[in-house]
Order: sequence, then C-alpha cells, then structure tokens
Amino acid sequence: MLKDEKLQQLKKNQENWQKNKVEKGLGKFPERKDRFATGSNEEVERLYTPVDVEDFDYEADLGFPGEYPFTRGVQPTMYRGRLWTMRQYAGFATAEESNKRYKYLLDQGQTGLSVAFDLPTQIGYDSDHALSEGEVGKVGVAIDSLKDMEILFDDIPLDKVSTSMTINAPASVLLAMYIAVAEKQGVSSVDLRGTIQNDILKEYIARGTYIFPTEPSMRLITDIFEYCSEEVPNWNTISISGYHIREAGATAIQEVAFTLADGIAYVEAAIKAGLDVDRFAPRLSFFFNSHNDLLEEVAKFRAARRIWAKIMKERFGAKNPKSMQLKFHTQTGGSTLTAQQPDNNIVRVAIQTLAAVLGGTQSLHTNSKDEALALPTEESVRIALRTQQIVAHESGVAETVDPLAGSYYVESLTNKIEKEALAYIKKIDDLGGAASAIDKGFMQKEIMDSAYEYQKQIEREERIVVGMNKFRVKEEVPKGLLKVDPTVGEMQKEKLVQLKAERNNDLVLEKLNALKTAATGSENLMLYILDAVREYATLGEVCGVLREVFGEYQQNVIL
Repeated sequence: MLKDEKLQQLKKNQENWQKNKVEKGLGKFPERKDRFATGSNEEVERLYTPVDVEDFDYEADLGFPGEYPFTRGVQPTMYRGRLWTMRQYAGFATAEESNKRYKYLLDQGQTGLSVAFDLPTQIGYDSDHALSEGEVGKVGVAIDSLKDMEILFDDIPLDKVSTSMTINAPASVLLAMYIAVAEKQGVSSVDLRGTIQNDILKEYIARGTYIFPTEPSMRLITDIFEYCSEEVPNWNTISISGYHIREAGATAIQEVAFTLADGIAYVEAAIKAGLDVDRFAPRLSFFFNSHNDLLEEVAKFRAARRIWAKIMKERFGAKNPKSMQLKFHTQTGGSTLTAQQPDNNIVRVAIQTLAAVLGGTQSLHTNSKDEALALPTEESVRIALRTQQIVAHESGVAETVDPLAGSYYVESLTNKIEKEALAYIKKIDDLGGAASAIDKGFMQKEIMDSAYEYQKQIEREERIVVGMNKFRVKEEVPKGLLKVDPTVGEMQKEKLVQLKAERNNDLVLEKLNALKTAATGSENLMLYILDAVREYATLGEVCGVLREVFGEYQQNVIL
C-alpha cells in the first residue's frame, strides 16, 4: 500500500508512539485485561496500520465487486441493485399449521421461504414409524408424502417465491415432492427457484441426521446435480453448510476451512461422475453462521469468497466466473442465544445481521429471541424479520458495496483467516480429503476441542455472556411460549392410513421396485424417485427401499 521508504518510516513512527504514548498511558489507565482476542481466540493487536497489510495488492487481493477473486462481493452493485433475500426458517407441527406461518411471514414482508422439517422427516421415517414416536412435528414440519407437501404450499405460487429446504439425507425425495407440487400448480420446473441443503458430509461431522453410507450418499448428491442442471436450472442443488459446524463448537476459521473442504469433496465427486465443472458449479451455494464478533465475521465471509474463487479457478480449472462465486445464505448464531434474559438476544441478532450484511450475504435468516426456550412465536419472528428490514432500510450499510474494505484491521484479519483456513484444507487434503478426514475423526476432534475451550472460557469468565455468566438478574419463568400440539403424531398417522387407502398401491409398489432396481445399478435415481412420489409413495417407503440397497451409515466413536 505504501512505498518501502514510507513504510519503514511508518514502522519507526509506530515504535515511537508505542514507547512515548502507549506505555505512558498504560501507567495511568491500564487496559481491561491481559489478552484481547477474536471469537476464534486469535490475538487482536492494539492498533492496525499499513504495516499489517504491507503486501496488500488491491487487484490481486480484492478486485472489484462482481469480479475475481470476489472478495468484495459476487455482484457489482450488491445491495444497491437488490437487497438480500429475507428468509425466516419456519416449520412446525402439521403442514396446515406451517402453511399458515408461511403466509403470515410473506404478508409481513419476507421475500423467500425457508422450510424446517421435523426429525423423522430428516432421517427418512414416516410419522407412523416406531422411531418417530414423540418427535413428530416438534422441531419442524412433518412431511410424509406428496399430500403433505401439497398442503404445505397451498395457495403459495411456487413460480413467485424462492424456497430453501433444510433437508439432507432424503433431499432427493423432498426435492422430487416439491417439483411434483409445482407440476400440480402448472409451474414448470424450469421456473422453480430455491435451494436444498443436501450437504451430507457436515451431517457426519457435526449434526447427525444421516441415513446412508458415504458413497451412496455422494451418488444421490451428484444425481441431483446432473438432473437439476438440465431440468431445474435455476435451483441451487446444494447448500454446503458451515452453520452446523459452527453450532457444534467450531471457530470461525474452522467453519470456513471445513465447509470449503466439504465443497472440494462435492466438486471432486461430481467431476468423477463425469460432470463438467462449469455445468454444475454455478448452482453450488453455501450456508454460514454469523456470530457476535462483528469484524471477525465480516472478515470470515470475505476470506471464504476469495479462497473459493481461487480453489475453483486454480484447482478445478473453472472457466465460467459464476463457477468461482461463493454465494451464501447466512443464519444468525443459534448457539449464541441465551435462555437467560431472552430480550438480550434481539441485540445479539442485530449485531449478527450487520455482520452478515457487511460481509455480503445473498440471503439471511434472523433467529428469534425465544429460540433458546422454544419454537418462536409469531411476535418474536416478526421482531427478527423487522431487524433485517431496519438494517436494510435505515442503517445505511447497504448503500455502498463492501464498506469495510481498506480497514487495516479487517484486511489483516481477512488475510489471516485465509491463511489459517488454507492450512486446515492442506491437512485435510493430506488425510485423503474431507470424507477420509471424517472417517478418521479429524474434523470432529478439532471441533470438540474448540467447543471445550470455549466452554472453559465462559466458566472462568474469560469470555463474558451478558445475562448468563455476568450481569445476571432474578427472572420469572417465561410465559407465552409456543407449544406443539402433542396430538400431531396421531393426526399424521391418520393421514397416512387415509392416503394408503386412497392411492393406487399396486402402482406405488411398481414404482418402488423400479427404484430398487435402479439403485442396484448406476442410473440417475432422480427420475425414479420423482415417479414414485407422484404416485404418493411416502418418504419412509422411498428411503426404506434405498436403505435396503445402500445400508446405513455407522458413526465412528471419537475420543
């Protein structure tokens, strides 16, 4: 940034400032504590100057927005052209109840839907399965068949909204149901916009809602890539997720590194399956967390874009600039929310919203203040959505592109995160790639160690969580929390009985047998899954057939 002569002079002046000003000042006004650090435990210096970014090259390190290496954003005008998509992750109880919540959110100004599925749906079981007992509709909506999907999106035009579905192991089945609902609305799959999470590697690492072993899981994912590149071209076929990795206890640096390592594995799998990188890579998307250390989070997003652009160009030889763009959805940090003094969570979410927007997100969900206690109420969801709207329309941060660029601290931190994330990626490569590193427990162990250290810091009060380990008050038991009707499970079972009485069961069996035969071979399974769900084969039936052929994944114990 500065010529060598001026840089050397600046270094001398900084040393003099340290000696003559800082040391004298510290004698009168000692600093608050011995160590200042980011949320990732990286030491923060007292002052950042051009000395800290002396190798900074504007065009190589930043470039212009919408141009390689996309550090400053994937669009040339960013939010001056179009604001980020405001999604509120929602789904609970039955499809009927969730449909009402979606319509409420759309009326309140939400610009995209984000579907939460219950745990039985996430692991491929129908609501009447023994393992579903007590879990139906609890943490998301119960979807057993196309009939439920039709109700979920009743009177919601699928050619007018963008829908994100947080579903992984059975992602192909839920996507097929969504396509079938659109067909019934008269909407072509070409006009569908949205995302399926479809990221099974992070399930093995951090979350646990996996079904099948690694190899067939990767096959299903690449089948979706191939099918959608032709039939659903505006659909984001995967959302490679760092969110859950961070929620499990990873640092910001680990979040970037492990997420992009997973991304590398998906690209390699698709290329191995015979797909051209520029055919599928433009529809890859990512999903990151946003925590309270505002400037570290901004730097994290910027570093992630730059790393991914270089990986796609240099490692995979992508030619299409869209293949090099890291487009991502952000959700504010669920693990940062406290059950104590839940109103404080509104402030936390506002900070995290700013971090995501200043970092250049394409889509954002803001958590509600009561989510550490229960599913959010309509009132708390509205406050969370209003937080996004106030940042968008009143804060001024969306008026210019990448407003923190050029900050000595932000640029230094961006460089540091890039360097340390790349070192992690190198370790994972040396272990044979993400899947092999998962099997060896490498990423799981790193996350466990980080989570343990974070908890120790809270207990020692080295890290302050307002209202939890400091500034506590006596509180009443929370009131007005949302509770899911305990009869939801029975209602879903009754729906299944009725469905199986009304559908053509012989035709369903025929379609399931065709799927089973295809699964034993090497054909793309999406057409077979779509054929089955169109005839109202249930989620559990489809996943059951695939379980028979593929088996189930067994998690290694990590000590």
